[in-house]
Parts: sequence; structure tokens; C-alpha cells
Amino acid sequence: MHIESFTCLPAKPLAGQPCVLELVLAIDGALVFAPDVGLELFAAGCEQPAYQTNLLAQVHVGWLPRGRYRVRWMCADGLLAQRVRVSVHCRQAMHEAFIAAAELQFADAGVAAVSDAVHGHWQIAAIDDTPALDTLSWHRGHGDWFFRHFDHAASVVVDYMLGNSPLLRGRVLDVGCGDGITALGVALRCQPEQLIGIDPFGGFARLPEILQHNGLSPAVIPDALTFMAADANDLPFADDSFDVVVSWGSLEHIAGGYARALREIRRVLRADGLLFVHPGLFYSNFGHHLGEFSAEPHFHLKKSPAALRELVFAKSPEYIDRSGEFASPAQYWQWYQELNPITVAGFERELRALDFEPWRVAIRSEDRIEYSPELLPYPMQDLATLELYLSCYNRKHRPGSVPPARIPDNRQSAAKPTAR
Repeated sequence: MHIESFTCLPAKPLAGQPCVLELVLAIDGALVFAPDVGLELFAAGCEQPAYQTNLLAQVHVGWLPRGRYRVRWMCADGLLAQRVRVSVHCRQAMHEAFIAAAELQFADAGVAAVSDAVHGHWQIAAIDDTPALDTLSWHRGHGDWFFRHFDHAASVVVDYMLGNSPLLRGRVLDVGCGDGITALGVALRCQPEQLIGIDPFGGFARLPEILQHNGLSPAVIPDALTFMAADANDLPFADDSFDVVVSWGSLEHIAGGYARALREIRRVLRADGLLFVHPGLFYSNFGHHLGEFSAEPHFHLKKSPAALRELVFAKSPEYIDRSGEFASPAQYWQWYQELNPITVAGFERELRALDFEPWRVAIRSEDRIEYSPELLPYPMQDLATLELYLSCYNRKHRPGSVPPARIPDNRQSAAKPTAR
């Protein structure tokens, strides 16, 4: 990214007359995160700015693809400053990086002092054939599949739950990477030595096509990011191969249970490495993965298996955006039947038994649960807990830790109650 031009309109600003400071930025690489422009106004003879503002304080810009952009700061009352400086920054490898700076100087005595009440606002727009900002995922928000995985999920993993750990610059494994969008978001934000995404179904093959539909070139995929069709129950890596393991919404989908997958994760994750996991919770209103068939709370627990199957096969789902992927009712039903009934309490016990030490936990819950007779057999915590986000350290070689061969296969520890 570099500054192509920095100008003031009019060239000689006057008190009481509107003026515009305009910066043209060119992004040469495939993408930059959190691009920001800082503005400082200086009075005559002063080295410390009398006024400061920055773009991201007023305008949300998650990331920008390759192209050219016009950034404007507009002041209705005139620019009373002897000198103006702009600086450009962005987010690189989890840190703020300085990119470039430019200055304008005004010799006119009429602009020799900075007003005590400067009022200005920012604008940014794509120019030429650069994709318009309102077409990018961070502008579309949570209703957009690409946003939820590239923007939201990746930032939750990297910043919120793993605290921008230096371990993310090492070797990272994404278990159950699906279409690869989150793995790409993590790779671009952290610039790790290596990030491998595995999934037995190979959905990551669609990633180049998905990128083209979201204003990004497939060239944005870094060399350090690779994918392979592999099973979490038999990870094809040596012991202690990774500094970080990530699992976003995958453990609940491992047919037959995830206990072996957890042991495999423990094995390939080095001692004191970090695990992030976000498992789907079966008893919640999200974890059943049938929300496209009904909005009724906990309908999957209220109906008999036969009635639930009839519902799935009898109507067309109200498809949520999945970056162009559409599943059949038969696929939905198979995935539902294979779901592991994960609960917060049970999952915590299983992780602790494997010497995973909790570091950060975030739990999202319902505002209120309305019990009906069908729901009475189910624990309140399981119904009320919507989502679990957890990061933990792998303490497998500490004194007193349990050798992997002696850790029980507890895949049946959270048996699913019979639905009525």
C-alpha cells in the first residue's frame, strides 16, 4: 500500500470556508486489514499536533482488496492550520504497521492557528474498477456466510480467544476446516510459518471460487496455507507438530464420537501449545443444525425422531447463505443423525482429562427458556447455553499427566436423551 497523492481543496484554505483534504491510496498486494489514515493539524511553529483524528474512529473498514481508494476528510469551517500531516497504517501479522506519511504546509498567516473547535468527517470510496466497499463482506455483516467465517470467526480465534499469541506465527492446524474460509482468514491475519487445514470432505476445493464472489482474487491464498482431505481421528502428522490447533464447529460432526480426535489433537499439539475449540452444542437452538427447517425453539427435542425426519423431508429448507453451497434434505438428516451431543459440562471434563488447561472461555446464552412438557427432562444449562468458545493450553508433559494410552474413550459420556 502506498500514497499516490495528498491534496487540499481549495489549495489555499480560508477561515469559514469548507475545505477537503483528499488522499488517494493504492493497495498493491492482494489485501490489507484495518487500513487506517491518521490526520494531524499543527499550528505555526509547533511540533505537537493541536488536533488529531483518524479514519477508523468514524468509519468501519475491515479490509480492502487490491485497488485504488479515495479517502477524504471534510471540514465545513475551514482549515486553520499551518501544517497538515497524514499517516497510513494497517494491521500486519497481528500488529499495527506504519506504511507511509505525507504533509502539506500553508504559509498564509490566515491559517497560522488551529481552531479550538474543529469539526470534520471522513469518507472513503473505491475508484476506477476497484470493487465498491458495500460489496465487501465486512460491510454486509453477520447475515453473510463469508463475513461470519472470514471476518468474524477468524478475528474471534486470533484476537478474542487466542489473544494474538505469538504461537500463531508458528505452525497451525485447522481441524475440520470445511470450505477453508476461516483458515484463510487466520493465515492472512497471522502470517504463520505454516497453516494446514484438514477436512475429509474436501470442501476447501471451492475456496478460489468463493473468493472471486467476494471481491478477492484466489491469489490472496498464501503459500503457507495448504489443505488436505484427512480425518481428525487419524491425523497424518508426527507428535508435537503444531504450535496451535483450531477447531471451529467441527467436533460435533465427527461420526461415532470425537474422543479419538481429541486424543489425536493432544498428540500433534506440542506441550504448552494452544487449542481453540468452538463445538456445536446439541441441546441449544444452534447446535442441531436444522434451523433452516423451523424457527421453533428446541423443536428438535420436542418432536419424535420420526416426526423430525418427516419435517426435514417434507419441506424445502429456508437456505441460509453458504457461499453458494446447497445441501439436500437427505444430507441434512444424515448430518443431524451423526451429531455428537456435546454439553459444556461434559466437554470440560473430557478436555481436563486430556490435560488441557482452560485459558479463556466465552459462553453465549439465551435470554430466557420457555419450558414445555417435552423439555422437562433436559438440564437448564444445556438448553440455555447457545455457544461455547474455549482456548486452552496443552499441558500433556507436566508431572502427573495421564499417558495417552491410559486415557479412556469417553465418546458415550454425554448420551442423548430420547426425544419425545
